Amino acid sequence: MSELNTNQPFAVNEQPNKNYLFPLTAMTTLFFLWGFITVLNDVLIPRLKGVFDLSYFEAMLIQFCFFGAYFIVSIPAGMLVKQLGYKKGILTGLVVASIGCLLFYPAVVVHEYWIFLSALFVLASGITVLQVSANPYVDALGPEKT
Repeated sequence: MSELNTNQPFAVNEQPNKNYLFPLTAMTTLFFLWGFITVLNDVLIPRLKGVFDLSYFEAMLIQFCFFGAYFIVSIPAGMLVKQLGYKKGILTGLVVASIGCLLFYPAVVVHEYWIFLSALFVLASGITVLQVSANPYVDALGPEKT
């Protein structure tokens, strides 16, 4: 078995002076925010169940719509990120998630449960695009040997 020569430098494109603090901080913040949004579903279920007098089946449609977006949007999001790149994919995910958040306002005004579910689906679709974009982007930051 041959020995590994650890004195040999790696043949990768390294930029030792490049500072990755801002991109990593921004991505860490995004990871926290979409995790927080996901956890808020558990708070939303009993509130909407009370407001709309929902059955347990109807209340669980909240989770179904949110996590169903991951199932439906993941592959198209991957194709989108392949075309746009990581940074534009992250921006696209933020825009879609923001639209999903804004859709909660008409849902409150009209007081229709299906609009809440639609807003959740759009919000989760944006988070899916964010995850598909941000995970490999964070992986690509920094030197390849780390």
